[in-house]
Amino acid sequence: MLSSSELERLRSGVDQEDPAAVEETVAALDRGELRVAEKIGGAWVVNAWVKTAILAYFRLRKMETMEVGPFEFHDKIPLKRGLAAAGVRVVPPGTVRYGSFIEAGAIVMPGFVNIGAYVGSGTMVDTWATVGSCAQIGRNVHLSGGVGIGGVLEPASARPVIVEDGAFIGSRCVIVEGVIVEEEAVLGANVVLTSSTPILDVTGPEEVRYTGRVPARSVVVPGVRNKRFPAGEYGLPCALIIGTRKPSTDKKVSLEAALREHSVSV
Repeated sequence: MLSSSELERLRSGVDQEDPAAVEETVAALDRGELRVAEKIGGAWVVNAWVKTAILAYFRLRKMETMEVGPFEFHDKIPLKRGLAAAGVRVVPPGTVRYGSFIEAGAIVMPGFVNIGAYVGSGTMVDTWATVGSCAQIGRNVHLSGGVGIGGVLEPASARPVIVEDGAFIGSRCVIVEGVIVEEEAVLGANVVLTSSTPILDVTGPEEVRYTGRVPARSVVVPGVRNKRFPAGEYGLPCALIIGTRKPSTDKKVSLEAALREHSVSV
């Protein structure tokens, strides 16, 4: 890993938009030696200078034509290489961009992982799921078919989307704007979460409201709240916490059991 002096050298170079420092920073991201965000002392910390390097990388790179078998691409960012040596499975036509890091044992079906993203071991990026720029996906996560994990590049200080270890994200869920899904939470199909989406725990006598964060081990489904407007009353989307995963069962079993128990589709 990079030493503190090497990190400081890179940070200073990135601040000055030195091309060599920018290239080296993105290469370190690709190797997993740097992360856009990391959990320190139980809290997520954004390395804004690393995001600044990614933004500079886009400006510095030139468009080029790339051929992969019968496929042709025209882009600034090359594809990630060395997948076999890294112990990563990518199923055609899954796409993983250079500057992202996929930990050994992760699987990318025909989905997409963007620059700056981090995907932990044992995680499945299922068919047509997308992991946006700088998103941080933990270990043993399942991103089901068609899941959209949004990218967050600007401003550089903005928190990326974070899905912590052991979470299960159901089909066609959309998570954007720096939302955190905490460890082992379960999202049923079609849950949409933005930074302002009300996430309502309705398991007690009174609702408890969250925004931007799904508490650990929560079981979440799409919901609707009625709101009166001058033209009438209309339903606005929200997310409902309807229970928690049970500690008495194995992790894989509890994912399915939690959804069955609350009649949640995946």
